[in-house]
Amino acid sequence: MATDYAPKDLPSHLRLYIGGEWVDATGGATFDVLEPVSNETYITAASATPEDVNKAVAAAKKAFDEGPWPRMLPRERSRILHKIADILESRDARLAEIESYDSGLPITQALGQARRAAENFRFFADLIVSQHDNAFKVPGRQMNYVNRKPIGVAGLITPWNVPFMQESWKLGPAMATGNTVVLKPASYTPLSAALWPEIFEEAGVPAGVFNLIFGSGGVAGDALVKHPDVPLISFTGDSSTGATLSTNAAPFLKSLSLELGGKSPAIVFADADLEAALDATVFGVFSLNGERCTAGSRVLVQREIYDDFIEKFAERAKNIVVGLPTDPKSEVSALVHPNHFDKVMSYVEIGKGEGRLLAGGGRPEGFPTGNFVAPTVFVDVKSDARIFQEEIFGPVVAITPFDTDEEALELANDTRYGLAAYVWTTNLKRAHNFAQAIESGMVWLNSNNVRDLRTPFGGVKASGLGREGGYRSIDFYTTQQSVQITLEESHSPRFGVGGATPGKH
Repeated sequence: MATDYAPKDLPSHLRLYIGGEWVDATGGATFDVLEPVSNETYITAASATPEDVNKAVAAAKKAFDEGPWPRMLPRERSRILHKIADILESRDARLAEIESYDSGLPITQALGQARRAAENFRFFADLIVSQHDNAFKVPGRQMNYVNRKPIGVAGLITPWNVPFMQESWKLGPAMATGNTVVLKPASYTPLSAALWPEIFEEAGVPAGVFNLIFGSGGVAGDALVKHPDVPLISFTGDSSTGATLSTNAAPFLKSLSLELGGKSPAIVFADADLEAALDATVFGVFSLNGERCTAGSRVLVQREIYDDFIEKFAERAKNIVVGLPTDPKSEVSALVHPNHFDKVMSYVEIGKGEGRLLAGGGRPEGFPTGNFVAPTVFVDVKSDARIFQEEIFGPVVAITPFDTDEEALELANDTRYGLAAYVWTTNLKRAHNFAQAIESGMVWLNSNNVRDLRTPFGGVKASGLGREGGYRSIDFYTTQQSVQITLEESHSPRFGVGGATPGKH
């Protein structure tokens, strides 16, 4: 089945890209990559060893220490980043086709991710030539200003959900600010990452600025995190891996940006626009196959409208079109990998003992094989249920009633996570006060998950550490050097001048 709709001209093997050259892993180690509809192996990828990571870091460090990239004027780097964005936009159909095939993402949603990747590069291309920094003058005495400098080799570790777009989130600001990079994409979805070298070469990125390694997090990722010549690590993934990564990076005092898991609440008050809230909450948990960190996977609904809401929500879920990734009509398709499919299905079985099943609960009709899960709705879920507390990362939602604002806030904050939250109410005072009381890094009020690239992205509690996005990305990928110069004769205490009184001048 994997070959029935495979994109044309797929490679059979992916190699590492180090110092501007495609190379095999040391010892020739490889791993298999599965296509998520059939779970057949369709490609192999080089599996980087610690020695390969050393080579990639060495190439990136040489490009940083000796190459032109960090020394270019921001306008010069900006022009190259705009070329990258132009190339991405011109190839969005091909990028989407590859992304959809590799990850199981429905093709119409994959198209959006390809365009967003181009936006990321264009945004930071503009930002680095328009950014400003602090400068202070003490009249007649002193001038103080901030000088931003790239830091060095950035280690970028990206997840398997919407991989190409997630890679662009990190590559754009890391490269725009003059750093060199080593990218390690998720081993489940390496195919689209292999497109970057050709794009960068065509745009004029010097050799060594971008390096690509494939392999497991436990070997390649671990070696990158522990490498002494990699001062920056940006990681997106699950919370347990993030905690391990943080521990391993601590002895090296690395700068860390960790965007981790979520169990985000969507709170629907009785005065909300019900149809708008339904549109957003159904989309929020089932789009991208439910494989999104900001999914509103806990829907909290005020009791006055609860029965009506869950009936309509379940009906919507039953009518979601499940199909092949290539079908433009598909709204939900195959999960990324059989291991992840097994995890999601195990939570579906757990949920049957923790809530009332109104939709889904197994495989969708017509898909006896592959990683397909029917959009699944559990209602009357208690706050101590595992499906309420734990990140499932699939098309599964837990819906819970509440009576008062205070109860809604308690339920919303009652998890270890704090990435996103969504509030639906026509009471503006309640909306703003509720948003400020929610323990989450991002809140959308009467809005679907639409993010301005200028705003910070990240979470609190187990959902992460640090922020990227807009100026926060510039902060992370640069060092901020404070420079002071005296504008008059220097007056310093005179130590060591014999009988003179210290401090006299």
